[in-house]
Amino acid sequence: MNEISLFRLNLLRVTYALLVFGLGSIIWPSILNPAATWALKAGIVVSMLGALSALAVLGFRYPLQMLPILFFEMGWKAVWLVRIGLPMWFAHSMDAATADTFRDVLPIVLFPLLIPWSYVIRHYIRKPGDPWKRRQQSAGVPLAR
Repeated sequence: MNEISLFRLNLLRVTYALLVFGLGSIIWPSILNPAATWALKAGIVVSMLGALSALAVLGFRYPLQMLPILFFEMGWKAVWLVRIGLPMWFAHSMDAATADTFRDVLPIVLFPLLIPWSYVIRHYIRKPGDPWKRRQQSAGVPLAR
């Protein structure tokens, strides 16, 4: 029996589709354009967002295993909102480019509603992590592999 409903899994797939097609339709044309050039930091951003949209394809097949992609998306947008967007908004000092980014980033407030938090707690918080080193072999007892 699945611990997450099919409806919830399909909601996650829709979220991955937004990353693949929404973000991908903006990022990939510029990545594939041989004439496009970027400053160092802009190039890093484009590359990271391109990789994010490409990896989100795996979310169609493995919506739960690819949750870290959504965590990354929520994380960077939350940091941007808290550190850059909201302070500028409260200070009434946004320029047009920042306002556009603010509008693009703001829908992230919906992502926490889509995440199956009980699954996250069971599999990312309570579940034991992978070992840091191999266990030492006891006298005469072979290690299980």
